[in-house]
Order: sequence, then structure tokens, then C-alpha cells
Amino acid sequence: MFAYLRPLLFALDPEAAHNVTMAALKSGLMRQAPADDPILATTLAGLSLPNPIGLAAGFDKDAEVPDAMLRLGFGFVECGSVCPRPQPGNAKPRLFRLVEDAAVINRFGFNSKGMDFAHARLSARMGKPGIVGINLGANKDSEDRTGDYVSGLRALAPLASYVTVNISSPNTPGLRALQDSAALADLIARVMAARGAAQVPVFVKVAPDQGEADWATITRACIDGGVDGLIVSNTTISRPALASRHAGETGGLSGKPLKPLALAALQRFRSETGGALPLIAVGGISSGQDAYDRIRAGAGAVQLYSALVYEGPGLVTRIKAELAALLRRDGFANVAEAVG
Repeated sequence: MFAYLRPLLFALDPEAAHNVTMAALKSGLMRQAPADDPILATTLAGLSLPNPIGLAAGFDKDAEVPDAMLRLGFGFVECGSVCPRPQPGNAKPRLFRLVEDAAVINRFGFNSKGMDFAHARLSARMGKPGIVGINLGANKDSEDRTGDYVSGLRALAPLASYVTVNISSPNTPGLRALQDSAALADLIARVMAARGAAQVPVFVKVAPDQGEADWATITRACIDGGVDGLIVSNTTISRPALASRHAGETGGLSGKPLKPLALAALQRFRSETGGALPLIAVGGISSGQDAYDRIRAGAGAVQLYSALVYEGPGLVTRIKAELAALLRRDGFANVAEAVG
């Protein structure tokens, strides 16, 4: 059906098209995807995944449709970014399709209905099956952004399968400074202290645009601080050669042009961690081969979002079938055997 619906959706402003998609998902009419091939089952940071294909943060910002996305076949779903207080985000337009490049630029700026709204949504699905994580952000006008992550974790961690600390969005001024050595060590210490005895895994989401000295610094802070894994990577502020008229828009670039940069970042973090931290790969993944390449490069699981804009919901089932075939072709009995 997506082949027929795509021209209609693409006739709309991108953010309006997303809102239409969300309304369709809330209707509950989505079909259940076929059962997963057993070869795809895997474990990451103690989480048992039916398959390693996850929905990246940004699609379901306020935890409104996680179960609908699980029905589409995702092995896990990450909601958010959620900020403690509601905020509208940046002025519109703030989402751009780069059709010629199979890419997206966004500068949403952590638009969020707030922690209380997400808490209510996650509370309502308690007891339902499926791995649903929550991605935490900070309010733009916060005087203590690290404190925002602490309050978000305390409120939402008991309702989530895992928590991601997003310090790498390029659309909140100054946020990426939290990746600097001292700031990151302080953030991780406060967040992990807030987690206390809770068993929920905590991941840190990093940018692909690191300086040469930053890779080891981030890795060491995360390992020393007891973080459970890294999500590599967020959108990029760099601009490779692009054909779209929207190429000059400010914001984070995702989709196909991000693929080589995100893969290189994954390889670098795999080298720096030596396999000591689980890695989730994001950025430019649109096929089973892309997912397989990230797994072979060290990722225990992958996430996607932008490719759905161009390929539709059937992409998830297709990626899983292609990935299963590649694993069998190369003699692997499961995903974990292929990691790294």
C-alpha cells in the first residue's frame, strides 16, 4: 500500500505527513508482522530481543505508539527524546525531505510534551510485552541540563526497558558540550547514582562528528562510569555532497548520506571499547546488508528511522529477511556470533 500512499504523503509538508502517519498508527489498524526468524533472536545489555532491528528515537517522541511499531516487526522501540518540561521546539519549518539524496534534515529542537505525558503513556502500557526504551533530553532553557537527565531517569526508568541519555542532538545549543570529558564524567556519575539499584540498562547516544581526541575520552568516561552501552550515532552537522535544494538547511542530517560517517564512527568506538561496551548502530541503515555490515563491524543491534520515510513500514520485514539470509550464508547460527 505504501507505493500508493507515498505520493499523497510526499505532497504534504514533512511534519504534517508525520502527524498523519502517527494518527494512522493510533487507529490500531496496523497488521501484526510475521513471526521472527529464530536466527534473529539476540541479547543486548541483558535485554532479550526477538530481532536486532530497532526504531530509533525521534519517530515517537512522546511514547504514543510504541506497541503499534512493535506490531510492525521492530525488535525494540525507542521513544523520545522526552524533556522534563513541555516545550514546543524550534520554529517551523523544521523538517526537510532531501528526496534526491534519500535523506532528511531536522532541527526540531527537542519538541516534547514533557515527562508527565510520557509517564502516563508508559504507565498505560505496563505489563504489555515488547522492549520499549525511553530517550531523555534536556530543556533548552534549563539551568542544569544534567539535572534534567537525572529527573527524567528517576521518573521514567521504572516504566522503560532501558534509558538513553541523548547528549548529541545538534539542535539544542550547547548540548553537545556535555560530551566533553569533565562534563560527561559528571553527567554519567549523577545519572548512574540516580538509577540506584534499578536494573534498567542506561545507554549514551553520541554524535558522529567527534574530534580526534574525543573518541577515547568518551569511551573511557562511559566504561569508568558503568554505562551499559553506546548508541552510535546521532545525526550529523556535516554536509557531504548533496543534490537536494534543501542541502543548505541547518540541523541534523540523517538517511543515506550519513551511512559512511556513522559506520566509521561505529568502527572507531568498537576499536576504542575493545568490545567492552555493547554498541547499537544508527545512521543510514536501509537494507539487510546495511544492518549486517554494522553487526559485523561490532554492533549488537541497529536502529533506523529516516529510511521509513522513503521505504514505508514494509522495510522492517524486508530487512529482517535479508539479514537472516546473510547470517545463514556466512555460517552464523545467530546474530551474536556475527558481532564484530
